[in-house]
Amino acid sequence: MHIPPPKELIGRIRALPSAAPLLAAVGDEPGVYLVGGAVRDLLLGGEDGPEPGDLDLVVEGDVAALAARLGGRYLAHDRFGTASVILDGHGYDFARARRETYAEPGALPDVSPAGLAEDLLRRDFTVNAIAASLGGPRAGELTAAPRALEDLSDRRMRVFHDRSFIDDPTRLFRLARYASRLAFAIEPETLALALAAVAGGALATVSGARLGAELRLLAREKEPVAGLAAARELGLDRALHPRFGIADPELAARALALLPADGRRDVLVLALAALDVPPAELATLLDELAFDADTRDRILAIATGAAGTAAALDGDPTPAEIAAAVGRGSPELVAVAGALGARGAASEWLARLRHVHLDIDGDDLITAGVPEGPAVGRALRAALAAKLDGRISGRDSELAEALRAADG
Repeated sequence: MHIPPPKELIGRIRALPSAAPLLAAVGDEPGVYLVGGAVRDLLLGGEDGPEPGDLDLVVEGDVAALAARLGGRYLAHDRFGTASVILDGHGYDFARARRETYAEPGALPDVSPAGLAEDLLRRDFTVNAIAASLGGPRAGELTAAPRALEDLSDRRMRVFHDRSFIDDPTRLFRLARYASRLAFAIEPETLALALAAVAGGALATVSGARLGAELRLLAREKEPVAGLAAARELGLDRALHPRFGIADPELAARALALLPADGRRDVLVLALAALDVPPAELATLLDELAFDADTRDRILAIATGAAGTAAALDGDPTPAEIAAAVGRGSPELVAVAGALGARGAASEWLARLRHVHLDIDGDDLITAGVPEGPAVGRALRAALAAKLDGRISGRDSELAEALRAADG
């Protein structure tokens, strides 16, 4: 791995779309550092590598003053000496250089000011403990925790100390997320510590909301199946529920391949992970993990309804029969049903049938003399079925078909 000289590295940082306003705010001020994933990715990929998104900053000084100079939408977290800024669609997370202690396993840390070197040692993994100076005469210089650059070069995940996963069990999910995203190996002692922490019930010391936040981040990865597979290797999925987790990665891959661009990949993979969880227990689990109501209901609908939808789509159904079988089902549900065996019908609904709509509505039928009530809905459904099957086309024929159905 090439370690660029300071001038080259600061040039790479300047080239980031989010860097210009930040560097203008920093100016020549020393003691401000880009840290964590952004530095890691710049070192891994160089100019052609992954482009960091949101930026993490460590400040050996006044966090609030620097964040205020940057401008944008500002949110301070006084307990931890941190601040977040959103500016022109970019995110900046500022933190005062600090040390952390944990009063008990799984608790949020107690923090106190420290220098950069000590701050790096509080981080989750060595490869995320590399900082690049942004201002002053040392701009572009790297400061790295022990073994950080070596582990990055060898593409290896390593924690700093034996209690890392006990102090903060959410690091277990981050281990799965980074290892799968970066295709890094987990250093043997780190793996042993992770497995021991899971087996020892470390996740039980963390609130469901924090665990749910990490699970959702894992599901939003570019390759979520790989992330959940890494979680399974660590036993994280079954620690959440004995029957939770993706047992069939090939099924997940088929479902994702069917999912259209407007579908939610995270919802789909979480529903696949929940297929074997009893519905009542799944609802409780999702509530404990603090899922919002819409996402919880989507996952429940897919996990409990995909097999039935696949069975209804089996054989050689007509377009109208396909639409009737799907009903108000989501694209995610239909993609899973297709992966379970009804690929042809699912593909037809996802690509074409779900976009077919009538040019008439209930008001048109009422104006034509159909009384308000069930007959309106029955007539519209009949017209839509005829349009789906290609038996009618155009507003006039839709209205005629609907009126025939209303009279029947």
